[in-house]
Amino acid sequence: MKRAAVTLSAIAGMVLSVSPAMAQMTVESARASLTPFYQALNASSVERAPDLIKQSTATDWVTCRGNDLCNSREEVIAGIAARLKAIPDLTWEIKEVLVSGNRAIVRGEAIGTPAGNFMGTATNGKSFKLMSIDVHTIENGKIVRTYHVEDWQGAFRQLSGQ
Repeated sequence: MKRAAVTLSAIAGMVLSVSPAMAQMTVESARASLTPFYQALNASSVERAPDLIKQSTATDWVTCRGNDLCNSREEVIAGIAARLKAIPDLTWEIKEVLVSGNRAIVRGEAIGTPAGNFMGTATNGKSFKLMSIDVHTIENGKIVRTYHVEDWQGAFRQLSGQ
């Protein structure tokens, strides 16, 4: 009996010592943290985009398009308006969220029609649709790091008619 009590006490101590940061995040809590960020990527939110990014990310958040090609939160905020004005009808939608520990993997979809030439490509009023995969690390309800990959090559093929 004494041995069972000691074992139970040890298990209870381990359970109670797990910090919230180590606890498994739910899909619902991940979506709640991510939704303002994805709203900021939509042209309809161009005026609110900086505040939405600040709301959803930690002050030291970085977003990386490669293993060591990263931008700070301030750099993203400084460039978001120009991107949204270049694609005035851009919509970015969360299609699926998967969770592992404190990471959320998002399969997203962007649709838009660039105004004029886009990154050196003549668009002639054509639209694109692309898929994105984002891996976000979330701590205390804020995104602290993001790795992202988008199919921009596919978007350029659609815009150029190839």
